[in-house]
Amino acid sequence: MSKGSASNHSNGASGDAASRQMRAILDKQREAQLAEGAPSARKRIDRINRAIDLLVRYQDEICDAMSSDFGHRSREQTLLTDVMGSLGTLKHARMHLRSWMRSQKRSPMFPLGLLGAKARVHYQPKGVVGVISPWNFPVNLTFAPLAGIFAAGNRVMIKPSEYTEATSALMGKMFAEAYDETEAAIFPGGPDVGTAFSGLPFDHLLFTGGTSIAYHVMRAASENLVPLTLELGGKSPVILSESANYKNAATKIMTGKMMNAGQICLSPDYALMPKGRVDEFVNKAKEAAGELYPSLKENPDYTSVINRRHYDRLRGYLDDARSKGAELVEINPSGEDFSQQPHHKLPPTLILNPSDEMQVMQDEIFGPLLPVKSYSHVREAIDYVNDHPRPLGLYYFGDDSAERDEVLSRTTSGGVTVNDVIMHVSMDDLPFGGIGPSGMGAYHGHEGFLEFSHKKAVYTQTKLDKAAGMFRPPYGDATRKLLKGQITR
Repeated sequence: MSKGSASNHSNGASGDAASRQMRAILDKQREAQLAEGAPSARKRIDRINRAIDLLVRYQDEICDAMSSDFGHRSREQTLLTDVMGSLGTLKHARMHLRSWMRSQKRSPMFPLGLLGAKARVHYQPKGVVGVISPWNFPVNLTFAPLAGIFAAGNRVMIKPSEYTEATSALMGKMFAEAYDETEAAIFPGGPDVGTAFSGLPFDHLLFTGGTSIAYHVMRAASENLVPLTLELGGKSPVILSESANYKNAATKIMTGKMMNAGQICLSPDYALMPKGRVDEFVNKAKEAAGELYPSLKENPDYTSVINRRHYDRLRGYLDDARSKGAELVEINPSGEDFSQQPHHKLPPTLILNPSDEMQVMQDEIFGPLLPVKSYSHVREAIDYVNDHPRPLGLYYFGDDSAERDEVLSRTTSGGVTVNDVIMHVSMDDLPFGGIGPSGMGAYHGHEGFLEFSHKKAVYTQTKLDKAAGMFRPPYGDATRKLLKGQITR
């Protein structure tokens, strides 16, 4: 089969036409999977190597396309998060997949194991995996899942975001160059294409995006009972201890808050700190932001908000918070005027004394705004976190090990970083995923392989048929003796 058509799949097609096109490719991929069977480790490594090669060869074009889509996006940030970040995940899977593929021995029921019965778990490809990737890290959140998908022996169909049109078109070209459409295919397009894609009968579907859209994706997937991995977001809190180093904490928090202009599912969404330390944090945050970004408007390291709609949404949060009594601290180291600009850059802003009635405390922010709340005792902070939907990430700063352990044991989040923010997602050997409103399922590392594998139970009966016969009628003394011995406290 020829390569080269994947970049044109569904371009300009209506929802119905796109659905027919995508279903045809899905059928081809499934037929190829059934014909080939579970691919060898060598074949899986080859598919991962092709993804790695694409990222290395197209790194400059990736930076250009993403900057075009954002109006401006930091080149180094793109290389760090979307290129290097994806490469690490892919290389980790390449290194370990042979061991992951091995079947796992389990213990048969007594006494059958003593008589020669065997039990194992075999890891089988699910088949065709659908991936719906978002706009904020469009390359990373397309390529990083391929590590687990290809390591587990699957084929893949991808629907990238319509917000990053240039990047989606580039990825279409890349995939068409490196993969036959029976291995990997990409389908650019708008909401109609996305709706049709989420309704396809995949063997597994990974969606990364907003919680509000996840309801629709889950509903569509349910029509075909498609198993889901949902990577969502929510409001990831930062809890600063009295014992924290506030200069260090402010530097790391502002680094995470200003990276990608806060357009990160794991970005710190609000900070909780002792009442007597708020002014200190504000001063340290100003200092840190100025050191990281001495200027903002023309600074190539500072990324723009993706588009006008999201820029207006963020400005609306500020207007709403101001009107409801919050104190806004705009951090603008060079005092630049942002009213006239060719992009949608927004200065980072601290929102002091926010109330839960404010929109900025209800919605996932996805921008460089940071509400700051105070507490009298850390248990107030824990209770506040627990009174709200479970977040994708939680961050604790401090050197009090007992307090840290209390925060970790009494709160539930997808993942945690201690004395930094966001970093747990970059650890290739840790699972990445949410819980409840912040998602379901996890990938990265071994958990990614398991997520995209069918864990097939295989039992081999003992050849001593007389022993196995105790479980079949007519029941006699041997069966009764077995039951008496096993039904105990």
